[in-house]
Amino acid sequence: MRHATGHPPRVGDNPAFRRTLIGLVLITGALYVLAPIVVIAVQAFSMGIGYFGATIADPDTRHAIFLTVATALIAVPINTVFGIAAAWAVTKYDFWGRRFLIVVIEIPFSISPIVAGVAYLFVYGLQGLFGPMLQSAEIKVLFALPGIVLASMFVTAPFVARELIPLMQAQGRDLEEAATSLGASGWRTFFSVTLPNIKWALLYGVVLCNARVMGEFGAVSVVSGNIRGQTNTLPLHIELLYHDYNSVGAFAAASILALLAVVTIVAKVLLERQGAGRRTRPALAAPIVEAKP
Repeated sequence: MRHATGHPPRVGDNPAFRRTLIGLVLITGALYVLAPIVVIAVQAFSMGIGYFGATIADPDTRHAIFLTVATALIAVPINTVFGIAAAWAVTKYDFWGRRFLIVVIEIPFSISPIVAGVAYLFVYGLQGLFGPMLQSAEIKVLFALPGIVLASMFVTAPFVARELIPLMQAQGRDLEEAATSLGASGWRTFFSVTLPNIKWALLYGVVLCNARVMGEFGAVSVVSGNIRGQTNTLPLHIELLYHDYNSVGAFAAASILALLAVVTIVAKVLLERQGAGRRTRPALAAPIVEAKP
């Protein structure tokens, strides 16, 4: 059967099929995504705004929020620099070990965060590879802020690089080579040529990296020691409140992370409108491939 135009009918031309598909997607999204967010908001204020405020103002909660923010302020800039450097090296230079570097960037996506946390125990723990040396120097890595930052950096290391590498591969090397031939230094080439072309993808990766750092649980739970009021980040503090049978307090603290998720979504939409999403979304589903010289 053909349309009046002579083209064969498409699946999307069937109104019943289209309405059914859209309805299923909306129902599934409401049940799996929207419903938990609504429950968090309702339960957080179920005992009144006063109790909500008291929970957020609790010293342990405030310290968990502070530790989470401090971790993000340290881990995200470092991973941003690493992501830019890795993307630049992979896409702009030909060198031995480039394929290995790509594999290294992908490793955190393939390893469970808890496994990564345990690995840090065997590296920086008292019985680990560097444990005795760190102990003799009175440097505390695990069960302290450095360990939390290291674990957070590990699980979020690929985000910026994964956004930049496919885009920079598509852009090629012509502009940078032209700038270099005109006498521009490496730094001048980066800030004047490369950065303006990748800024939206870069911001997109930073937003994703920041959201993951603040919400990381598995790796941080292993290396932090879960010390109340000292090494608990906000996700760990939420679990602690729940285990203390303070479900309303747990939901109140969880609403902070839910608010972060909403802010992340808004930032993502704004960046996609600027073009970052159109250029980089296909790279999220596709593996990084080696750049062609």
